[in-house]
Amino acid sequence: MTQAMYQKSVSHSVAQTMKGAVTAAVMTAILTIPVLGLQLKLDGYKVVLEPHWRPVWIAVAAVFVFQLLKPLLTRARSAVKLPAAPAMGAQQQRVVIWVLLAVGLVWPFFGSRGAVDVATLALIYVILGLGLNIVVGFAGLLDLGYVGFYAVGGYTYALLNQYFGFTFWECLPIAAGMSALFGFVLGFPVLRLRGDYLAIVTLGFGEIIRLLLNNLTSLTGGPDGVSGIPKPTVFGIEMARSASVEGTRTFHEMIGLDYTGQHMVIFLYLLALLLVGFTLFVTSRLIRMPMGRAWEALRDDEIACRSLGLNPTRIKLSAFTLGASFAGLAGAFFAARQGLVNPESFTFIESALILAVVVLGGMGSQLGVILAAILLTVLPEVARDFAEYRMLIFGLVMVLMMMWRPQGLLPASRPHVELPQ
Repeated sequence: MTQAMYQKSVSHSVAQTMKGAVTAAVMTAILTIPVLGLQLKLDGYKVVLEPHWRPVWIAVAAVFVFQLLKPLLTRARSAVKLPAAPAMGAQQQRVVIWVLLAVGLVWPFFGSRGAVDVATLALIYVILGLGLNIVVGFAGLLDLGYVGFYAVGGYTYALLNQYFGFTFWECLPIAAGMSALFGFVLGFPVLRLRGDYLAIVTLGFGEIIRLLLNNLTSLTGGPDGVSGIPKPTVFGIEMARSASVEGTRTFHEMIGLDYTGQHMVIFLYLLALLLVGFTLFVTSRLIRMPMGRAWEALRDDEIACRSLGLNPTRIKLSAFTLGASFAGLAGAFFAARQGLVNPESFTFIESALILAVVVLGGMGSQLGVILAAILLTVLPEVARDFAEYRMLIFGLVMVLMMMWRPQGLLPASRPHVELPQ
């Protein structure tokens, strides 16, 4: 009788698992057919729908197999312990960060031009990740519209240069200040919000910024954006083949080198590394100041934070303001690097990617954010053959991370005191 009951229980469990897998596969097909299966193509002067079923079948099969094996994965998770990352204190993490900065300072002189360019993009995401880490990791405020501050910084430099002739170095602090102002303004509507409601409001803010940039054609250029943005200079000396102002010399002429495009690529990389160092210096000081402790108190328990005499209004405003200022720095540098900004550079997927950097690295962990930003930027460039399935693989990796290591790759080390038994 016991054996029969066991077999009945097993068969019921298998039937439930199969039913769940089939349901998930059907829902995946319904959701992915309009997005992946039907694509618009231009046939002469006509726009036609062209079916592409291969990505749909791959997505459906992946979801079906994953749901089918989910019970086995759950048992394996409880039975097998994954190797834990070595416990690193704050001092050890600082040493590793200093080593990474030292290696990064020397590496561009030995790397290829394409690799240095990809590394520059990775450093931009490091700045963005460290800025969002203030809002999400330390203050515990879920922000899905962070790309809006990034856009404000980029357009600040582009418009000030186009209309007033400001240089990059003049616009860099202005871009940070303008983004901080927008962060301060955003802080007021969300003072009483938390969780999902906060995420929805910040998501709407990011989309409002993008739509305004898209529709203010007379000011921002609309969908075409702003082009012809000049590259940064070295203390006013241009790094170009020939000087734009007659009678002046360029950088390579002053130091007696033959001109090559590699000079500008390396200079942009080193400038991005300098901005990363500045961001790390400021954020590491802030989190050890009373303001940083107040952010952590707000994240852990807002009611207890109020009971300690702290003002949650000021704490939230300071987190949004300072986090947005670093997005402004990254936006101004992005505009200078690209030479062009348009609204399509600041879509929601950018906010999701920056948030994924913070979550994957470990909320509140500066070293983890740096490593996650490098991984999420470099790996897609390495696996170009799978570019069509990039977001599918990315989503699967995030799901597995949340199942097996929800605290991130390198969790933040928090000081604690153990009482004697």
